[in-house]
Amino acid sequence: MRFSTTFIALCSALLSIALTTGCGGDKVTITIDGSSTVFPITEVVAEEFNKQHPGVRIAVGVSGTGGGFKKFCIGEIDINDASRAVKEKEIAKAVENKIEFIEIPVAFDGLSVVANPKNTFLDALTVAELNKIWEPGSKITKWSQVRDGWPEAEMKLYGPGTDSGTFDYFTEAINGEAQACRADFTKSEDDNVLVRGVAGDQHSLGFFGFAYYIENKDKLKVVPIDPGTGGVAPTMETINNGTYTPLSRPIFIYVSKAAAERKEVQDFVTFYLKNAPKLVKEVGYVPLPQAAYDLALERFEKRVTGSVFSGKKTAGTPIESFLKIQ
Repeated sequence: MRFSTTFIALCSALLSIALTTGCGGDKVTITIDGSSTVFPITEVVAEEFNKQHPGVRIAVGVSGTGGGFKKFCIGEIDINDASRAVKEKEIAKAVENKIEFIEIPVAFDGLSVVANPKNTFLDALTVAELNKIWEPGSKITKWSQVRDGWPEAEMKLYGPGTDSGTFDYFTEAINGEAQACRADFTKSEDDNVLVRGVAGDQHSLGFFGFAYYIENKDKLKVVPIDPGTGGVAPTMETINNGTYTPLSRPIFIYVSKAAAERKEVQDFVTFYLKNAPKLVKEVGYVPLPQAAYDLALERFEKRVTGSVFSGKKTAGTPIESFLKIQ
């Protein structure tokens, strides 16, 4: 069962209260926040880890990738879930606060464009058409304005909030610049809100992570994306082999180097990487090649800090090539 962001936040708040009042004082705590896209992976890893390590309390919040980095870069949390690479301004904030971090990719995601199943005319969208719909100042309000022959129906748009790494990645891939987007759409950091919006409106269009589409594919219609060579839908295969472009991406956890010196964090991150191939797939995401997990674990064990993904285009390049220690 997937819980709403509001519910998760409430649970995190209650956990913090319990900790400060001494409840369960015999347990150590790992604090995690950030991306709603990465949350399902971290959640299932935490559940499995706790079966072997019941003395560790893992508090996982969801405030969006950007919201998580705001906390991480001032030392408020141990780990940030991120659906995009860290930005230069976030690196600068971390440096300012003497926060060193280890960057760890944990899975591939295919950012999925979705419509209502009752939409019978939408067979695919080109990157140019997506740009036309979502670009800053777009005047597109009806489907007929996107392609000749499509109906005069009013289009309703749904997407992640501006603190979301998914929003950053989509806008950069489609509009050429992160955060560059029209403002008149229904936004939420809770992907379940977006699912309900698209599922409840025949002429809607939205986007979010692949796992949320897979979990709700009985309520949604995925839209193949045509980068100029024909429409390709997101699947485990097309995301992994890079043919689903330009919306395939790696997703990450960022671990504070100071936190990594604590045994419970060392054990958790090691468990995360060793069990990710199975657990990532279990929650609907695409595992990285085993060599990438091995290299990521080596980087963690050697405490290699900094970002090798910030500002880089990853499409078409084997992810292992980013992770090799120079």
